[in-house]
Amino acid sequence: MENNRLRRTELIFIYDVTDTNPNGDPNDENRPRMDVDSSRAKVSDVRLKRTIRDYLHVSRGEEIFCRQVEKPDGTIQEGKDRADDFYKTVGKQATSVLQKRDLIEKQLIAKCIDVRLFGGTVPVAATKSQEKDSSVTLTGAVQFAMGTSLHRVAPVFLKGTGAFASGQGKQKQTFREEYILPYALIAFYGIVNQEAANTTGMTAADAELLYEAIWNGTKNLITRSKIGQCPLLLMAVEYKDPNAYIGRLDRFLKLTENRTSEEPSQLVRRPDEVTLDLTSALDAIQNRKQHVERIRVAWDSRLPATGLKREDGQIKYTDGKITIPIDGFAFV
Repeated sequence: MENNRLRRTELIFIYDVTDTNPNGDPNDENRPRMDVDSSRAKVSDVRLKRTIRDYLHVSRGEEIFCRQVEKPDGTIQEGKDRADDFYKTVGKQATSVLQKRDLIEKQLIAKCIDVRLFGGTVPVAATKSQEKDSSVTLTGAVQFAMGTSLHRVAPVFLKGTGAFASGQGKQKQTFREEYILPYALIAFYGIVNQEAANTTGMTAADAELLYEAIWNGTKNLITRSKIGQCPLLLMAVEYKDPNAYIGRLDRFLKLTENRTSEEPSQLVRRPDEVTLDLTSALDAIQNRKQHVERIRVAWDSRLPATGLKREDGQIKYTDGKITIPIDGFAFV
């Protein structure tokens, strides 16, 4: 099996948050993003991509394009400034903005793993006064849908005092206000498109770093607003057929509560209060087994899961009907 070849891959990623704000909405007083009708928490794909980028840059030493770079005057670079950083490394002068764009694009693909993974639109400044600005536009090989909690949640409003006075000569301290989620299990769906990778330059080695960053990057979110986030399940379904996929595997997931009817009704607060039922997802994959190369899984058994078991240090299927090979991720 050619495991070093990039394949069409569908992803399910589940993590939990405790007493944090997983993705504040700046247009709504930074409250956790919500689908109000269903009382489900929402997390943008941009938030997950930020987690991945930060891990790859800080922990793995990879260059990324989307990061804050301070200019000598103390201000933050604009997109054109950042693009020019890579233009300067080319070692030749472009004769037109289009040539400059092409030179920058080659540098971005060669040096920036986030561009290879997620693509991007990068503004390019014109080389002559009569030219118009241009841009590098690459469609990402890796795409995520918006993350959604697998159960109902209810944000909690907290208020506290700050360390400093509320104004010059004042005796009272300032107040801080914030919203948190006491608990949420959040599921993301993603896809690796090997066809788009032909343009962005994404490789199989980049994919391995992506999976590692999803898992370990989530564990490394230890800022005040993100501490308490833990990865629980990462499933990657690799296809033999370059055009095959099932689509939105997260919609096959079912969550059942483990509490008895005698216990008071309340919202979920811990992973062991629920069971994740993967049976429908695995059945859907099994029904297309002729197109599937293998399944890869990272699983924290704090989250009870129907369909998987841990035996002899390996993750295995509990259902003997599943015949697709399963491999564990090495970074777990």
